[in-house]
Amino acid sequence: MKAVIIDQYGGRKQLKEREIERPSITDHQVLVEIHATSINPIDWKLREGHLQEMLPFEFPIILGWDAAGIITETGKNVSEFKVGDRVFARPATTRQGTYAEFVPVDQNLLAKMPENMGFEEAASIPLAGLTAWQCLVDFCKIKKGDKVLIHAGAGGVGTFAIQIAKYFGAYVATTASEENEETLKSLGADQVIHYKTEAFETVVRDFDIVLDSIGGEVQAKSFQVLKENGRLVSIAQPPSEENLERYKVKAGFLWLEPKGEQLQELADIYNQGKLKPVIGKVFPFSESSLQEAHALSETHHAHGKIVIRMK
Repeated sequence: MKAVIIDQYGGRKQLKEREIERPSITDHQVLVEIHATSINPIDWKLREGHLQEMLPFEFPIILGWDAAGIITETGKNVSEFKVGDRVFARPATTRQGTYAEFVPVDQNLLAKMPENMGFEEAASIPLAGLTAWQCLVDFCKIKKGDKVLIHAGAGGVGTFAIQIAKYFGAYVATTASEENEETLKSLGADQVIHYKTEAFETVVRDFDIVLDSIGGEVQAKSFQVLKENGRLVSIAQPPSEENLERYKVKAGFLWLEPKGEQLQELADIYNQGKLKPVIGKVFPFSESSLQEAHALSETHHAHGKIVIRMK
């Protein structure tokens, strides 16, 4: 099969196209022929070597952890899925990623694609959608009437977080640049704070939840907008103990745990017309296109999701 791999850590030029053997599957896995995948910051952070202590993979490594495609083979203990099913998944974080024509996926990480969902839409949901869900639902216990601040609303996680928060009946404020205001309001944002000209910590206060995807000074200032016993969840860096004690809030760092049943819940919300993936750019599957897609993701200013079309 065709795959784009890295043989060592480094810059974008380490992404190399190669013919490799199609992977085998275990009794609890299926083999998915990938029709689309997408780019996430974990891809290039791992490529640059920043995650090697946490994820000490052997080379060669196939990056990518969003899959949408069709099952071509099932393990003998797989009962919920069959050959020919259209599925999407956030596969386990292994060195056998999704920049390839086929990927093995554990049965419990799969979800069936809604009939009216395209492969590119499906590929954009798993990692970012599950991250947003686990931040708001699992960690923050979001409920109707909560006031929620979502940083970087136009990014991959942000666009899903806005819609999930609205689905639960929350009031949603988000930080973004002015050109993204219309898009974010169409997703349900009640208030868009222009981060280039407005200081969010002076605009909102007494909020129940903050989702921080930026870290640093933005995270530090975010504590100021929370009410006592509010919740701050970060996907950028662990919050400081000092701020936890000073502001009397619950705060933590979230590392995504792939779950097929949660992905199926997101599929159900999509079916209700209450979840719409925002795809900023689609690239074809090639060495040069993946290098270009990584460059776009590294700017931290990609609009919505960056998708790779395989078929």
